[in-house]
Amino acid sequence: MSENIKKIVLAYSGGLDTSVILKWLKEKYECPVVAYAADVGQEEDWDKVREKGMATGAEKVVISDLREEFVRDYVFPAFRANAIYEGSYLLGTSLARPVIAKEQVRVAHEENADALSHGATGKGNDQVRFEIAYLGLDPKLAIIAPWRIWDLNSRTKLVAYAEKHNIPIPVTKEKPYSSDENLLHISFEGGILEDPWNEPEESMFKLSRSPEKAPDKATYIEMAFEKGNPVALDGETLSPANMLARLNELGGVNAIGRLDMVENRFVGMKSRGVYETPGGTILRIAHRDLETITLDREVMKIRDSLVPRYSELIYNGFWFSPEMRLMQQTMDTAQETVNGVVRLKLYKGNCIPVGRKSEQSLYQESFATFEEDEVYTQADAGGFIRLNALRMTMQALRK
Repeated sequence: MSENIKKIVLAYSGGLDTSVILKWLKEKYECPVVAYAADVGQEEDWDKVREKGMATGAEKVVISDLREEFVRDYVFPAFRANAIYEGSYLLGTSLARPVIAKEQVRVAHEENADALSHGATGKGNDQVRFEIAYLGLDPKLAIIAPWRIWDLNSRTKLVAYAEKHNIPIPVTKEKPYSSDENLLHISFEGGILEDPWNEPEESMFKLSRSPEKAPDKATYIEMAFEKGNPVALDGETLSPANMLARLNELGGVNAIGRLDMVENRFVGMKSRGVYETPGGTILRIAHRDLETITLDREVMKIRDSLVPRYSELIYNGFWFSPEMRLMQQTMDTAQETVNGVVRLKLYKGNCIPVGRKSEQSLYQESFATFEEDEVYTQADAGGFIRLNALRMTMQALRK
């Protein structure tokens, strides 16, 4: 196989795993390797990533700023659909994979590469997400998944390989868990978190304060939406990435967005994950609240019935599938009327909608009032009730 590969584009982070993979690919396939890094909002010293990639043997290091594209074309569409996996997870890692994969394929075309590689292990979801995306975008590109074919199957072996090939290993205290960060969230798993009885240590959290340390005074914000997308915060128009970054700040200070759950991986096993999604939590609550006055009841029922399937498609890596395109079009059609403003109260881990308004509101005070009105004849309700109860009435009579 090695003689058929001419050039590889590796999804590269600069960490131990992908640094070892970079050197291993060059040794095994004896061809140039382009190290490609995606900036999706994680805290990173990109100059050092570039320097380390070149020092480890990359022919070229490509760093792509995908922050605006990530939020505009992946996060916002998912939140227009109120995507949530197994009732809790806001899909922060899942949503970042397709945008990273799409850019990796583009870089491969630009660099005339014929193979793609990644550092995902053979146990997790990311290998599936990356590779289904690759195959959906360009099935002619070969896929190399080192974790499934090499014998460097432990940290000890990785470190030994790195030392043998003079690959710098960061001299930092090893974290008792692994983490993945982007503009939507940061996730933690593995290590001490593998026992679901262990409470996460407070020092682990990065984006949010604990409720005990949050301000004693509530923060009020107003978020404006157009067709289901947030466009302004407290009257200030913000780009998608800047909107999410600002919501992350507000949510983090007020202890919003922490989640500790055991989820079902696509490959079949259960996995414990701890997440911080402060801005996304605020966004989803605000969006759903605005829908209460702007979405027709039956449209909302149908849309909500599709959310579990839609979310599962994202989690399992089918962003570029035909069924995903169909569902996204359906979700977006429902969002044509989701325009307006929501006022929210942020306080010690709680995000509470306290007001909403829209020029397309379906809520009419004149209909809903308990006071006297001229638009609703209460006596009509009797026939409505009898007709809806007719089948039960007939069953009761037979008994």
